[in-house]
Parts: sequence; C-alpha cells; structure tokens
Amino acid sequence: MVPHETAVRAQSRRWLVTGSAGFIGSHLVEALLKLGQTVVSLDNFATGHRHNLDQVRAAVGDNAWQRHRFIEGDITDPDTCRAACEGMDVVLHEAALGSVPRSIATPLVTHAANATGFLNMLDAARLGGVKRFVYAASSSTYGDHPQLPKVEHVIGRPLSPYAVTKYLNELYADVYSRCYGMETIGLRYFNVFGARQDPNGPYAAVIPRWVDQMLKGQRCVINGDGETSRDFCYIANVVQANLLAGTSANPEAINQVYNVAFGESTTLNTLHELIATALKGNVPGLEIAPPQYGEFRAGDVRHSLADISKAKTRLGYAPQHTVRSGLAEAIAWYVKQASA
Repeated sequence: MVPHETAVRAQSRRWLVTGSAGFIGSHLVEALLKLGQTVVSLDNFATGHRHNLDQVRAAVGDNAWQRHRFIEGDITDPDTCRAACEGMDVVLHEAALGSVPRSIATPLVTHAANATGFLNMLDAARLGGVKRFVYAASSSTYGDHPQLPKVEHVIGRPLSPYAVTKYLNELYADVYSRCYGMETIGLRYFNVFGARQDPNGPYAAVIPRWVDQMLKGQRCVINGDGETSRDFCYIANVVQANLLAGTSANPEAINQVYNVAFGESTTLNTLHELIATALKGNVPGLEIAPPQYGEFRAGDVRHSLADISKAKTRLGYAPQHTVRSGLAEAIAWYVKQASA
C-alpha cells in the first residue's frame, strides 16, 4: 500500500466530500470507502451524475457502501452546508461550476456556486468544528503571469470570472485560518482528466470530448494553432494529493496552497496524437480524421506548466501517472463505456 493510503487507514475519520457525483468527487468517495473510512457526500446534480455514484457502489461493494451517506443538496443553501458538516473531521470540497467559457457566459451563476457556495461551506465547517478543510483551487489563478513553471507565490491578473472565484476561495481560506484557527489546504488543479469525466455538453473538458468525437468519427476542433500547452494531470494523482492534504501531520503543510499536476507540458497537437494512438490500440480499424483549427478561446492562457516541488516537499506528493499512462487507463474506460 502506498504511503498516502496507509496514512488514511491509520486514522479512522469522518469525511465529507462535496460534489461527490462529479468526476473528481466520485473518485475521492471511492478511494475513501476502499480505505475503510466513513463518508458523507453532497451533490445537487447540476453537473454530477447519479451513475457516477452507482459506479462507485459497484467498485467498493455493498459492505463498504454502508459507510456512505448521500445528501442531495446545494452549497448555495447555508442550512444544507451546516447539516452536511455536522460531525465531520475532514471536508474535501470539490463542488463548483467549472469551465472558463461557462463563467464568461454566466458569471453570476458561477459566482453563486464557486464564491458564495464556497463561503457557505467554509463557514459551516467552522461552525461544525471540522478539523481540516481541503478545497479544489485552480491553476486559472495564475492568470496572465507569464512565468513558467508556475510557482504558488507568483500569480497575475485573472482572465475570467471563474478565475476570480477560485482566487477568492484562497483569500477566504487564508482569512479563516488566521481569524478562526481553521486548518485549510488549497489544491490548485492543472487540467485533471480520467474516467467519469463527462464528454457531453458545451463545457466538456477537452480529453473526454475528443475521445467521444474520435469514437464517433467526428473531427476534433483545436482552439488556436494547437501549440497551446497544458499540464495534464491524471485523476489518481489528484486523489493522492487530496488524501495527503486530509491527513498530513506536518505543521508546515497546513494553511497553504499547492500546485497539483504532473509537472510536464503537453501541447494540444501532441495531445490529439496521443489520444488518437491510444484509441487505435483499443479499437482496431478505427479511422481518425485530422483535427480542424478554430479561433483562440477567450479567457484562456497560452501555456501552463506547474512547479510541484512545494507539494512534494511539504505534503509528500509523488504523482505516479504520466499523461501517457493516465490516457491508457482513461481511454480504455471510455471505450468500454461506449460499447456498453
């Protein structure tokens, strides 16, 4: 068993996972239940899906599922947040409305979920005596700062309403740690991907969307010239970071923000090639059309690459999955789902 799993097993705790029917949240619920923990989870199904929770139940078995209690509710409701936090030791707050384009199209909706909802959860955790509050921050916080790789203490101006809300989360968490003595840890995710990531809808992430389109024989659209680059991070690495953040006994790890990524940059052109190659290995004879190129997308940064040394040093973060190994697992899952 790897160190972060051993640490969880050694400390039987009560965990709350928000956004539990979503992509990342469902993986966290699954990991915690497999490690013998008691889990309460919360989702309003705005972007999450009941079938994600069904897959978790199938993966962990009925006995482990008995240690899980689900609350259908919205983090914009303070009473729901307080009820969810009651008796919890650790909160893993994943509930949010993602997508830069969505935030540009509907900034008030994004603010309600990501800013007001976040503050509701943070204050409910304070009132409920929660020991530690771990939350999903975002690499969008780096904004227009050109430095690469990205280091936690150097950020620029935000480029979207989404980025504003995620930076606001960090500011509130810092203030609550100072004013109320709460233990908070923010995890700045860099382009997470993996099984259960939704390929549908106008704001779907690039990897599941392209996989879906290639399987259907459709051409993928690359925004810009394809040389835009991202630090893609497989879901197993993100689960590891959350479990470490929830259990770390290192006092220097608390009340900090960390980059969570693999630490490797991949262009969209290269990503398209990697996905196509992996799909052809899973679906013999599959014909994949070359991509078509469109306009650059408003609010997007040109390049993104994380320095993960702080997370390695203070949390013990040691990502095991590269983009290629992560894609191999994820695409096998997508192909299986498509043929089901």
